[in-house]
Amino acid sequence: MESTLILAFMFLSLIAFMLSGAGLAFVLGAIAFISTILLWGPSALIVAVLNTFETMTSESLMAIPLYVLMASILQKSSIIDALYDAMETWFSGVNGGLAVGTIAICTLLAAMTGVVGAAVAAMGILALPAMLSRGYYPPLALGAICAGGTLGILIPPSVVTIVYAITAQISIGKMFAAGIVPGIILASAYVLYILVRTWLNPALAPKPDQSVPIPLRVKLSKLKSLILPAFVVVGVLGSIYAGIATPTEAAAVGVLGAAISAIVTRRLSASMLSEAATDTLRVTAMILWITIGARAFISVFVATGGADSLLGFVENLEASRWLILGVMVLVLVFLGLFLDEIGIILLCVPVFLPIIIALDFDPLWFGVLFMITAQMAYITPPFGYTLFYLKGVLPEGIGIGQVYRGVVPFFLIQVVVLILFAVFPGLVTWLPEALNANAR
Repeated sequence: MESTLILAFMFLSLIAFMLSGAGLAFVLGAIAFISTILLWGPSALIVAVLNTFETMTSESLMAIPLYVLMASILQKSSIIDALYDAMETWFSGVNGGLAVGTIAICTLLAAMTGVVGAAVAAMGILALPAMLSRGYYPPLALGAICAGGTLGILIPPSVVTIVYAITAQISIGKMFAAGIVPGIILASAYVLYILVRTWLNPALAPKPDQSVPIPLRVKLSKLKSLILPAFVVVGVLGSIYAGIATPTEAAAVGVLGAAISAIVTRRLSASMLSEAATDTLRVTAMILWITIGARAFISVFVATGGADSLLGFVENLEASRWLILGVMVLVLVFLGLFLDEIGIILLCVPVFLPIIIALDFDPLWFGVLFMITAQMAYITPPFGYTLFYLKGVLPEGIGIGQVYRGVVPFFLIQVVVLILFAVFPGLVTWLPEALNANAR
């Protein structure tokens, strides 16, 4: 059978099975194994097994379960509750203050855990009822929670960033550094939008009636809730950029920091550790199964000459390289309607990255653009993951339609920021370059 027919069979089968709702890991693996047998016979399956073994023995993959475990322990401690209490004290007197504080907490949670679901679920339980009780416009409150939660994809230590770095064979530390400034800029853009919109229309986020202002002494006392988050963030990122630990070793530092935080808050127990370990096992198994399937799929794609053919086709195009980049970004956003970000990375990065290099783009810079498109996919109706995370905690009378309306402005902000980083790549690359220069 001609290899071109095999390639057509692979991608048509992939689309068909994706639309059927079948598990991505098993779809990719099954298509790869069937294609291998059709092309080279059953004996060739040993190559797929060897490729999979090589991938699974990568030391960098050890960071994934450690960061997930860290996030799970932090989520089950009372750190988030204390942060929200402090945020409510400091920001409640400002128009849109609770929404601004929600973005601030989501930014801190992103820097502590790197897991989207933790921030969205926590803010849906804590911040949403408070904002609604104050008379906040529901779509504004819902959009702030969904968009703020996605910062965990971009701001280190992000599990998604680790998967991208491993797949693209880029330094995890450099990818972490590349996400810091864009993450802060994106969070600031969310805050600016909330402040401007509520300034133009204060009825969207009314201030509370406070006959007696909160004393400064009380506000300052609430800042002690920042000590444990700062301890975890400095422990993880500080150990990496100080050259004390690799990103994988820093993940172990993060687990230790999370455990100490749970001890301080008196939440550490055998049952809590058991639940955290179970959550870690489930998430890690999902990621690794998708990795196995994607590795097998891409191996067949490369072996049949698909990667070379696609690269040759792109190089022969007379279109602008920016147009090609724009098409790839649109493909990523479209795939985000159906696939999770881990699947998109493992499926698309091995195909797209040679094209990015051939077009003389920086793979590190493209990685940040990739992360932002993953954020866009997370809040894109109707299948964005954060929409369903939040749907599970919606109070009575608030429908999913209001969630859809709330995320649209934040999606447009993500588009603007994506264009900003595409036009000014130095915003992404200067910090990794500066840290690399200091390390020499």
